[in-house]
Amino acid sequence: MVTLPYGDDTLAVEFPDCDVTVATPPGGEGVDPRVAAERAVADPHGPRLRDLADPDDEVALVVTDVTRATPDDVLAAVLLDELRAAGVDREQVTILLGLGLHRPMTDAEIEAGLGGSADLAVNHDPDQTVAVGEVDGVTVAVNERVADADLVVSTGMVEPHQYAGFSGGAKTVVIGAGSESFIRYTHGPEMLSRPGIRLGVVEDNPFRAAIDRAGDVVGCDFCLNVTHERGEILAAAAGEPRPVVRDLAATAREALAVEVSGTYDAVVAGVGAPKDANLYQTTRAFTYLVFGAHDPVRDGGRVVIPARLHEGAGDGTGEQRFYWYLSGASDPATLCEQMRDGYEAGAQRAFVVARALRETDCYVTNSEAPDVVGECLLDPRETVADAVQPGSDVLVVPDAIDTLVM
Repeated sequence: MVTLPYGDDTLAVEFPDCDVTVATPPGGEGVDPRVAAERAVADPHGPRLRDLADPDDEVALVVTDVTRATPDDVLAAVLLDELRAAGVDREQVTILLGLGLHRPMTDAEIEAGLGGSADLAVNHDPDQTVAVGEVDGVTVAVNERVADADLVVSTGMVEPHQYAGFSGGAKTVVIGAGSESFIRYTHGPEMLSRPGIRLGVVEDNPFRAAIDRAGDVVGCDFCLNVTHERGEILAAAAGEPRPVVRDLAATAREALAVEVSGTYDAVVAGVGAPKDANLYQTTRAFTYLVFGAHDPVRDGGRVVIPARLHEGAGDGTGEQRFYWYLSGASDPATLCEQMRDGYEAGAQRAFVVARALRETDCYVTNSEAPDVVGECLLDPRETVADAVQPGSDVLVVPDAIDTLVM
């Protein structure tokens, strides 16, 4: 029996008559998020935040949204304390929820995510952005609160990311508080087809490079990021975005990488909250596996993902575009060819899923939205056992989104 994450709970799964291998990365030693954050802010990459801030500064603090398991309540509190040491009152700080094209956060989610700082928070609106410069001939625009701020600060989670290698750094501001046009450029078919854009790879990654250059244009002055493993914070780093990402990416790789030899008939991928709330986020487990450093699925094999999907495909603009493209397609290969000419920002996940489906089947089980799964070219099944054929050679990756299969 194997235990997999499922929403905020777990799911016990049995594989009768199957040869089962479990891919468990080495992990790392957890730290107290508050202590780690305070130490990182006191010894940052570059100047301390209190030395960057002036008492009369208006500050934009961009934080992650519900799709990231970032302890933003703790990180925001530490940053507000550091700003207070520079003479900046909390009333001079606007906390902007970096949604990108995801749905707005509810009042309850904001309260749960930010605690005592929730009263300072506003949802990002990608229709309310101001141009601040260009990268690669493309306009970089960010939320007007960021554009008008004297000081731009951010939180972030450095975790494996399909395009950026690892998330975090300037990405929280550039994408989370950015415009639809720049998201369309960075997530478009031309960018995503460039060599070097790969899960777990930061160096010589064109996507990451474009994000970092856009961060320079915006003026991402200071960030406080963490990395985690199975929901436990492993480390924090603060200061200039580029070295912060490199620092925490090295920690994450050491904790999350696991070597897997050979290939398997079925790879069962665990997701859990917050990512298994909707199909858009859940499919990260599928594409991270087949487009990672080592694809563990043999020819004719399948990926099986138990996911709650209480939000269906997802409610944000990006999620709805993902659903529209996949649900309207006749087959993955045709959709891929159609999307190579371009697509709206947010639809990139449909493009990547379609690419993966050309070679590998994906089954989503135990969901509250099986109709949505079926409409999106994936195979719904009631249970994991229904999706794994008896006698299969099975690889189980309990935390597929945060595991680097090598």
